[in-house]
Amino acid sequence: MPDKNVELFSFKFSVYARIVRIVLQEKGIAFDTHEINPFAEDLPDSYLDIHPFKRVPAIRHGNFTLYETCAITQYLDEAFDGLSLQPETTAERARMRQVMAIIDSYGYQPLVRKVFSERAFNPAFGEETDKAILSEGLNESEPVLAALEKLVSDRGYVAAAYYSLADADLIPMIDYFHMAPEGADMFRNYPKLSQWWDQVKERPSTISTRPVLAPK
Repeated sequence: MPDKNVELFSFKFSVYARIVRIVLQEKGIAFDTHEINPFAEDLPDSYLDIHPFKRVPAIRHGNFTLYETCAITQYLDEAFDGLSLQPETTAERARMRQVMAIIDSYGYQPLVRKVFSERAFNPAFGEETDKAILSEGLNESEPVLAALEKLVSDRGYVAAAYYSLADADLIPMIDYFHMAPEGADMFRNYPKLSQWWDQVKERPSTISTRPVLAPK
């Protein structure tokens, strides 16, 4: 693989782009960022060649391009030196992938799109909160958090006794969920998740990648 910096195509408010930035920092990988607004109507053809579905994140490393967050983070972990972010045992790796799939399939919509967006993001940009959507998101978040509470490791991190790709995946969504007061209140009902959050919320990669909710 060419000895070049990774190029990250990112959107500052995207939880999925933040997951990749967290992994890049955890691995100590040098990277350059290209800001892409996936909601823009006029995305350049050069980016559509990289990501035909008009989303973020994507990366380019030399002549190699890749999109889809899970594929990107696994590539970064395996293609670069440094501490592995994937557990050693088969069972722990399976748990890691299970948690990542749960977050993506069942967690993103209620935690981020409904609770965070309605209670924190929209007001920060001058829009009113839709209380019906917020309530729906809180109700839908409960079974997701309950499932994660049962699965999170007793040894400090999500899938194992040390930080893994599952932690990097979960952090941005839980961070956003906490920005809604109702979300923070609900989260206290889950002691294992709360203990995990207390351990990772002050991690340098968590703090340095946290977006500032403010219009330009």
